[in-house]
Amino acid sequence: MPNNSLLHQIASPTDLKSLSDAQLQQLAEEVRQETISVVSRTGGHLGAGLGVVELTVALHHVFNTPKDRLIWDVGHQTYPHKILTGRRDQMHTLRKGGGLSGFTKRSESEYDPFGAGHSSTSISAALGMAVARDKAGEDHEVIAVIGDGAMSAGMAYEAMNNAGAMDTRLIVILNDNDMSIAPAVGAMNNYLSRLIASPRYRSFRDLMKQFASHLPEPLEAAARKTEHYARSYWTGGNFFEEMGFYYIGPVDGHRLDHLLPVLRSVRDRKENRPILIHVRTEKGKGFDSPDICEEKYHAVKRFDVATGVQEKPKPTAPTYTRVFADTLIWLAEKDSKIIGITAAMPSGTGMDRFGERFPDRMYDVGIAEQHAVTFAAGLAAEGYKPYCAIYSTFLQRAYDQVVHDVAIQKLPVRFAIDRAGLVGSDGATHAGAFDTAYLGALPNFVLMAASDEAELARMIATANLIDDAPSAFRYPRGEGTGIVLPENPKPLEIGKGRIIREGSTIALLSYGARLQECMKASEQLEARGLSTTIADARFAKPLDTALVKKLMKNHAVFITIEEGGIGGFGAHVLHYLSQHGLLENGPAVRTLCLPDLFLDHDSPDAQYHAAKLDAEAIVHTAIDALPKKKASILQPMPKRKRISKKPNAT
Repeated sequence: MPNNSLLHQIASPTDLKSLSDAQLQQLAEEVRQETISVVSRTGGHLGAGLGVVELTVALHHVFNTPKDRLIWDVGHQTYPHKILTGRRDQMHTLRKGGGLSGFTKRSESEYDPFGAGHSSTSISAALGMAVARDKAGEDHEVIAVIGDGAMSAGMAYEAMNNAGAMDTRLIVILNDNDMSIAPAVGAMNNYLSRLIASPRYRSFRDLMKQFASHLPEPLEAAARKTEHYARSYWTGGNFFEEMGFYYIGPVDGHRLDHLLPVLRSVRDRKENRPILIHVRTEKGKGFDSPDICEEKYHAVKRFDVATGVQEKPKPTAPTYTRVFADTLIWLAEKDSKIIGITAAMPSGTGMDRFGERFPDRMYDVGIAEQHAVTFAAGLAAEGYKPYCAIYSTFLQRAYDQVVHDVAIQKLPVRFAIDRAGLVGSDGATHAGAFDTAYLGALPNFVLMAASDEAELARMIATANLIDDAPSAFRYPRGEGTGIVLPENPKPLEIGKGRIIREGSTIALLSYGARLQECMKASEQLEARGLSTTIADARFAKPLDTALVKKLMKNHAVFITIEEGGIGGFGAHVLHYLSQHGLLENGPAVRTLCLPDLFLDHDSPDAQYHAAKLDAEAIVHTAIDALPKKKASILQPMPKRKRISKKPNAT
């Protein structure tokens, strides 16, 4: 930064109050460059933050944060907000262990009144805060910034419907950038594209309102109706005003000379009704690169600021997501009934590749997981084979639809659950911790978890043959193990696992991608004279009870391992054992799963070590569970060597 930098003078939003409009423009440019510089070193979400730089500066200048509540939706827009709210010197720790979150987080700063790792929650939360303010007799503002495609989710409309019928002051800023993570889709996006600020419409509308106010009541009603039709003529009808919001816009979100007067006017106009300011922005504003993708730098790896080229480590194996996409395409070449569905995550789920090959058989429904699931159920009811590809943590949002619209009706929707397990820098909001537990509680489901990319390909082929029940297969983020992929993936026998290695003392039953850590643990146990059996469960439902019985025989210790929360695979195994009286006289039984807490962002290896789900933890669990006489004669534990973990373990 040059010596005359304004950003160096900003310790908190209070320091913005004394800046002139011209200085605010300079500050905005410095914040944009600072955001680019930070993300070039840390990686992370870039495009959304660059699109709201001027808006962020204007909001903190005009409003009195943190007394005025400023809620960001979605949270990955907030890097400029963090820079201006006392966290600039910590930005180098972004998304690292012990560092700043990539999203808003209440425990991180008083300037983050509401956490947001997903989307479309801001209007609901803001309305709750506004009602609480009114009940307490306070007078601060509550502002929700909703954008990056978040208006495509039904929850936003539920909140608007509620807010529009209340006499509560609330400010909603729609950050309209034509994007979510991928280009925005749906009728609302098309509507916003048509909705323009017509000077002819505005002047005519104001004239009609003034004219109508001087007419007798019957004529006034007729004139107001005329004004309403005029509005429809010029703009196609303002949906937001029909919902009860006072609508302002569209406003150019990159021109402070447009933003500042509007925000000041709204701030000073004390009126007990919700207001919506429609702001047009450009995702990725101010940074172009030959390395850019259509998602406008939603999330990037570290990159060179001068060239814009991202670091691209040479992959050692295809990613699980890529294997899913390629296998689904291979199946769809032979099966015209296969349909792909995703909820605003085409590239994240691999559905972009499927859509390129079958553009008329892939549907991106926007940030609308609930709709995605019931949409898939409707397709399944008519004999099609929908593959609903949604991250584990996002599928949680559609649980009611999974229960009522899919499971109860036994409709064969196939759920491709990406990002199973811990996800590193995205932290607790994106960790796939609970899907085995929340789906495993439902009758009629077939649940699978891939231990490597070849197993994933076979599970996709298996799901394609299940026509009488819903099914789900989970797989982690990142690269696979490097195993040779089958050219013609053969379906698995439903409910049957496999033995990887035979032993006699310790039995390890893995569900999912922790199998690689079980293999490492086995080597360490064998070095101590402990013969170890390793098994891959493959299925949580139906459970391979014959395999479980076999592992309970002739072993001193039986351990289940999974990268999911309490109540998942291990709970199913324990339930079976207890129901059949197999716990009384058998081996010591232990279940390893994610701990009963939300793990903060860190490297995946560090997260799994903290969760006690790495090879070291498996070894210690096995030894601690051994009968004491047996444990006392073991060979000493060799000094632990640093093991380079394969990416698929994450």
